[in-house]
Amino acid sequence: MSEFDLDAIVGAVQKNCHISDAQYAGDLTLCTFLLKMRELYRWERAIPLTQEMPRSEVGDWMNVRGQLWDEIENVAYEPIPLPVGEIDAFESRHINDALLAQGFVYSGGYGRHCKPHFFLGELLRRENRHGFDIFVSGRELARDLEAPPGMYLDRTLFIRTEALRRWLWEKYEEWRWNHKNEAMGRAVAAYPFDAEPEAALDAMVVTEMESVILHELGEARVGEELGQAWEALLIEVMRSRAEIMARAVRDLYADCISSLPGLIERGESAAIHFFFANFVGMRRKLAPELMQAYQHWVETGSMTGLSVAAESGARHWRGAADELLALHASLGEAVGPEIERRLDPRSRC
Repeated sequence: MSEFDLDAIVGAVQKNCHISDAQYAGDLTLCTFLLKMRELYRWERAIPLTQEMPRSEVGDWMNVRGQLWDEIENVAYEPIPLPVGEIDAFESRHINDALLAQGFVYSGGYGRHCKPHFFLGELLRRENRHGFDIFVSGRELARDLEAPPGMYLDRTLFIRTEALRRWLWEKYEEWRWNHKNEAMGRAVAAYPFDAEPEAALDAMVVTEMESVILHELGEARVGEELGQAWEALLIEVMRSRAEIMARAVRDLYADCISSLPGLIERGESAAIHFFFANFVGMRRKLAPELMQAYQHWVETGSMTGLSVAAESGARHWRGAADELLALHASLGEAVGPEIERRLDPRSRC
């Protein structure tokens, strides 16, 4: 048995991150790509979130990174070198069997559009809820271009506080530029961003970490309920408006069985404001009643409307998901247009 070599492990994980980015970065829109590249540069250089980045240096770095991607785009993913031997990069559970005792946590799996995601971080804590393992990580030692604050893989939730901190700061800066999102303004007001931005961000991370756990638990529970038939449906409507609608149905179901009940039980106003600050896009179009319940709470202070909306929403969106599954079973590859027709918010008018 060899010794635990952290540098070698970090090197292998980061190389796999580069390979994944080389293969899938081209799928992003130009705007999203540039934003994610700037954020990755900040992480690699450990530049504080409150500090401006030199544009010319970022541009030079992007050129060099593009050259690296050209060289490794067709390279196979590396196994992770551990004392027990090399383990396939996608065998997260086996890899964590060796890493957790050393104070580290790892994930290697597939995200949206089947893009491989890898990360390695310092383990802060672990727990179990509803039969799901939850690993909370701190400082990240290796990551790829996309760094979601929460991920679900093989009955395990990975909550990435460093990624969450960066994401929250982006949300704060976005609000600071235009101040149009009233719910975000209410959430920000709960923290001393004007006087102590770093301390305010740290406090917001603590609050929103629980919200991320609630969201991922909802996603995990819904995933188990809907099963592989739902994944087959998503593949059938991939990269279409129907896919956006179907994902919104699933997200709304998760919101109503986990996120909203958990937020209501916690009673933390800042967390509720932040949830609805990010209740946007197709979810908001399909479920305006949830936004109406939030506005009622803002005006009256009573959470009864939110509780009723979550309870009725859980039933409604589970029924909607079952209806989409039935449509797919009946129509097969022709299901997309029918999903759009059934769910189009304009059809309610």
